[in-house]
Amino acid sequence: MHSVTGDQTLVVIPTYNERDNVRSMSEQILSQYAAIDLLFVDDNSPDGTGALLNHLAAGNPRIHVLHRVGKLGLGTAYIAGFKWALERQYQFVIEMDGDFSHDPKYLADFLCAIQKADLVLGSRYTVGVSVINWPLSRLLLSKFATSYVRLVTDMPASDATGGFKCFRRAVLEKIDFDKIHSNGYSFQIELTYYTWLAGFRIREIPIVFHERAGGISKMNKKIVHEAIGIVWRLFFKHLLVRKPPRMPFYQPDALAWP
Repeated sequence: MHSVTGDQTLVVIPTYNERDNVRSMSEQILSQYAAIDLLFVDDNSPDGTGALLNHLAAGNPRIHVLHRVGKLGLGTAYIAGFKWALERQYQFVIEMDGDFSHDPKYLADFLCAIQKADLVLGSRYTVGVSVINWPLSRLLLSKFATSYVRLVTDMPASDATGGFKCFRRAVLEKIDFDKIHSNGYSFQIELTYYTWLAGFRIREIPIVFHERAGGISKMNKKIVHEAIGIVWRLFFKHLLVRKPPRMPFYQPDALAWP
């Protein structure tokens, strides 16, 4: 079992119809990491995910559940989870998917890298392409999105749309969540952008992304269109704002303890 030095860490996992995955995800994380708690944010899943999460939470004090009235979106789910963490004493907050596209084995790498950073991004593109079981069209869309974000915003992220991240508490306290307008995967772009604009230290670490192990992907055309629009909104809103130095987020020594 990994022992996390320092303060307690919370992993926030939004769920919608993830009944097939949440038990195994909980068992893997809690058995491997002694100082990590879990918060599932469930959007009233029709498949009974919420009821199963209640059962799991009743049997383990490290599992917590937020129930929402319906499918309100990824971005608002994470914001609800962040606010819940800030109301408590968590010093590190990790966001990840609940479908095993994000492998729990990387949590140790995040907690190592955050010792030298304020936000750590799990990147699929720091060392080539690290994506398994995606169709070529999905991979090309993701790579185009990353290049598009870099070109328009000037933010030097190799994987701006990724959703596997670790925040220091100070970052979440600084961000005005009322300014976050996106709710799909573009939420990840916007959140990283505001962190970068505020001058926080951002690092990327390599991960291997696996296509979801079960359930149905949430990707759709509305999410893609929202991402295109939010990039230009950020560009014009901060056109005259002084940007941080354009240093690469990926540093090969990020996984070395200080």
